[in-house]
Amino acid sequence: MVRPACNRGCGLRLTVASDPLRVARAAARQLAKLCAHSVARRGRAVIALSGGETPWSMLMALRDLDMPWDRLYVAQVDERVAPDGDAQRNLTRLLELLVTSGCLPRDRLLAMPVTERDLDHAALEYQQSLERVAGAPATLDVVHLGLGADGHTASLVPGDPVIDVTEQDVAVSRPYAGHRRMTLTLPVLSRARQRLWLVTGAAKSNALRELLDGRGHGPAIRLPREHSSIFVDAAASST
Repeated sequence: MVRPACNRGCGLRLTVASDPLRVARAAARQLAKLCAHSVARRGRAVIALSGGETPWSMLMALRDLDMPWDRLYVAQVDERVAPDGDAQRNLTRLLELLVTSGCLPRDRLLAMPVTERDLDHAALEYQQSLERVAGAPATLDVVHLGLGADGHTASLVPGDPVIDVTEQDVAVSRPYAGHRRMTLTLPVLSRARQRLWLVTGAAKSNALRELLDGRGHGPAIRLPREHSSIFVDAAASST
């Protein structure tokens, strides 16, 4: 059973479902609604997606909903520096779920160029790709975000200088869990018209509490609370 969304101060909206699958489906319905709103107002929707197991369930649910696939652009929030086709690449799953088994045209999936030799230059190229579809500076319609137990979001990890990047929308992190990452930075995540958080598991409960309360040290709390919807399962919401 999904508990209806409720206001949680300063514009945050919280939805709690009993388990990861139900919360993924609820998040998919909200994402479809936000995309439809963007298409109605601007003729297109430009969204950015994060990786993770629960988000893959969200994307599978999204395929069964009424989505404006022909007017949709999908960008990546972050990506591991790894070869094309690597099982750990978010792109591998996005291609499988949205293009191969879905209805998204391949040229509407904007892949982060993490196989380039000069990663800093590649990050600037990706920023330019975003600007071509979302204006300059790029203003994404919806950004889907996850939350780590350490309070990280995207690949903005505590202690990494990439957190403090203010002059670029895309940057490259230090190694984290075995990989460097290309990631959207706080400025472009903050400019997004809507942020949709998807958080599951008891290990995230403390970080979630900090996000809801707006207090703590994790990078996630540095994002605006306005125009943000948070979808969580019962395990993550228990404190």
